[in-house]
Amino acid sequence: MMDFLLLFCIVFVKFVAAEDGHRAWLRYAPVPDASRYRYLPSSIIALNSTKSSPVYTAGQELQQGIKGILGKQLLVNTNGTRKTDTLAIIVGTADTYTKIYGDFDEAGDLEEDGFYLSTEGRNVLIIGSNERGALYGAFEYLSRLGQANFEEDSYVDNPHAPIRWVNQWDNLDGSIERGYAGPSIFFRNGFVADNVTRVAEYARLLASIRINGVIVNNVNANSSLLSTRNIEGLGRLADAMRPYGIQLGISLLFSSPRDLGGLPTFDPLEPTVDAWWANITEKLYAHVPDMVGYLVKANSEGQPGPLTYNRTLADGANMFARALESHGGVVMFRAFVYDNHINPANWTADRANAAVDFFKDLDGKFDENVVVQIKYGPIDFQVREPASPLFSTLRNTSTAIELQVTQEYLGHQDHLVYLAPLWKEILDFDMKADNRPSKVKDIISGGRFRRPLGGSAGVVNVGTNTTWLGSHLAMSNLYAYGKLTWDPSLSSEGILQDWIRLTFGFDKTVLDTITSMSLASWPAYENYTGNLGVQTLTDILYTHFGPNPASQDNNGWGQWTRADHTSIGMDRTVKNGTRNAGQYSPAIAQQFENIETTPDNLLLWFHHVSYTHILKSGKTVIQHFYDAHYAGASAAQSLLTQWSSLRGKIDTERFEDVLFKQTYQAGHALVWRDSITQFYCNLSGIPDEAGRVGNHTHRIEAEDMTLSGYKTYAVSPFHAASGPTHSAIVTSTNTTTGTATANVTFVSGLYDIAVNYYDLIGGRASYELSINNRTIGTWKGDLEDKLGHAPSRFLDGHSATRVTFRNVTVAKGSTVRIMGRPDGVEAAPVDYVSFLPVGVWD
Repeated sequence: MMDFLLLFCIVFVKFVAAEDGHRAWLRYAPVPDASRYRYLPSSIIALNSTKSSPVYTAGQELQQGIKGILGKQLLVNTNGTRKTDTLAIIVGTADTYTKIYGDFDEAGDLEEDGFYLSTEGRNVLIIGSNERGALYGAFEYLSRLGQANFEEDSYVDNPHAPIRWVNQWDNLDGSIERGYAGPSIFFRNGFVADNVTRVAEYARLLASIRINGVIVNNVNANSSLLSTRNIEGLGRLADAMRPYGIQLGISLLFSSPRDLGGLPTFDPLEPTVDAWWANITEKLYAHVPDMVGYLVKANSEGQPGPLTYNRTLADGANMFARALESHGGVVMFRAFVYDNHINPANWTADRANAAVDFFKDLDGKFDENVVVQIKYGPIDFQVREPASPLFSTLRNTSTAIELQVTQEYLGHQDHLVYLAPLWKEILDFDMKADNRPSKVKDIISGGRFRRPLGGSAGVVNVGTNTTWLGSHLAMSNLYAYGKLTWDPSLSSEGILQDWIRLTFGFDKTVLDTITSMSLASWPAYENYTGNLGVQTLTDILYTHFGPNPASQDNNGWGQWTRADHTSIGMDRTVKNGTRNAGQYSPAIAQQFENIETTPDNLLLWFHHVSYTHILKSGKTVIQHFYDAHYAGASAAQSLLTQWSSLRGKIDTERFEDVLFKQTYQAGHALVWRDSITQFYCNLSGIPDEAGRVGNHTHRIEAEDMTLSGYKTYAVSPFHAASGPTHSAIVTSTNTTTGTATANVTFVSGLYDIAVNYYDLIGGRASYELSINNRTIGTWKGDLEDKLGHAPSRFLDGHSATRVTFRNVTVAKGSTVRIMGRPDGVEAAPVDYVSFLPVGVWD
């Protein structure tokens, strides 16, 4: 019997230890040395018994968290009394606490959504300025306990800015634009989803990092969101989120009065249009009485807006502001307004100028409940941009910064990129307006220009995947976003390590390793994608994922690099270029105007230079490109090595999930490295001083192998394939099994054998690698089932990937064979096979 019980306990421990990421940082796992916390109160008093109240929620959360973290079951009492014989955790609002227990000195220090936390006295006090603040304080207390922080302390914690929102780019059909974690939790088949369980869980996550608003639908909005059925459904979503203090908002299609309402116009100065929006707003507030407001994208990327009728953007924003004013709602009006058909032949044309050009003359003309939502840089969530000059242009208008948690241009959550350092760089940037300290973080708070509103909007795009974002490690970005919206003075490393402890536990090796990986990830990604301020050299015309630098130029989208055979970079100077540098305050403009004072990491953003231009490092631009891309790709291999070292220290499910992602990133970083360096080597005609570019001594090109049932295929863009012919092989037909064979000419020894192939949408081809008829490994082209995005329909930099079989003994003269069986449109494409001595990256 004892053996059976022991076996049961072992199985049970393994079962509960398995984790799928669903609980994120709210795991409430037992902490070491919990017995050191000797003064845990014996009960919880939540000063509100209404189940939709965030204070009631706080009581339930405290009960759940303390049971998990400390192993103590505490009763929750919702009837506070002045006299109590037992030690208690008291959570409630300042007003309610004062009525029952009398005044406390810190009440006057509390700002909206702020809280007071004290663990020093007889009771633990968690007192919010409002109900939401009380819930934030409860999560703060649990976060401290969850990190084994049992120190006695008392402090007030207030938010840096009032607006702390997330934007979801969810579509009514259930898809998510730039979402990499499965379908929408909000919508299905054209309507609001019936099951709101996941919505409530998302609200809980957001409340724990002090987010207070969610825009639930895509900025590229659909007017049918305003149908009667969907308005009722929005009420259901709001009800699910209200216990967590999360207020719902929606994105609007500007032309809805015409498209849905049947009016002949959507002119914002037409009284019937104004009345239509007032009426629909009343209907919305009837179902969502605490709706936070509207988000509007207008006259951008083909979207309708006030400019359609020669009205100003302020005319459009103020129309919504009037409808919302009596309800206390806010209009977030996106500054992402630009012409996507600009002429690349015009040397002075510049998409980066658009936001200031459109908004500078409107400053002070927006109603008080309008906030202009500004992307952090002048273009579009690139790996590095300067802070948008619009932040210091709008002095009499409330503003918010738009950040992107979802990694649209930064690897689609299939590449590890910890974004807090990037965001911190922007938030801490001093715009020097009027030669006074003017950090972006102080502008968006409303403090610098004394505005009543301001804050942050983060594009998140969670889906139904258990990891929320499609990647366990990507969740550090959501956590960091919430923490920085509340307090941008926090350090990237400190935020990260809090998240690691709450997500993965207390093992120091785990803490140090994930910290090292995460802090290295943004520099690595910048290095192997696009450096020196040239932007992320992805395919901007297709999936925004893999490399395709040529796609940046000679189109109307304006994300140009101006690369030709001799030179590269956007001339944004006032003297010779687009005058973008002159949109900044004089002190900043002077810095960026001068090539000598422009930092090298923004050189190609502001200046057009020859490939032989000498950087401050002493390298030429082109050699820096080569060196940086090789260094970045090497760093990506190190990320894989570091994560692999954690086997046995992290539960198997999460370890294997992250291992798959890091393995993929390591392979795709090499695709990026080879593509970008080969492209610029061909374009400039300047070879790599180290002789690396185009010279791959460990590879056998697939087109050079003996083919049966396979044929060569010219890859486009050319640089997405290895070798002098830039070709791959595909099966002769979509039903023919192909084989490619070659004799191994490398010395006998132990190798990692890597096969680079292309994994397309529309099929799941199968492959087999053998040496002398001995099967080394098999795999399928099924990454569309495993990655957070479908890579591509074509053989290109998006679909290029690799599989590696490690520690294979190979004799010189052996026959290597790749057999490919096509499936659907995926004709088992192969680029090359590499024989890598152990420790060599290719």
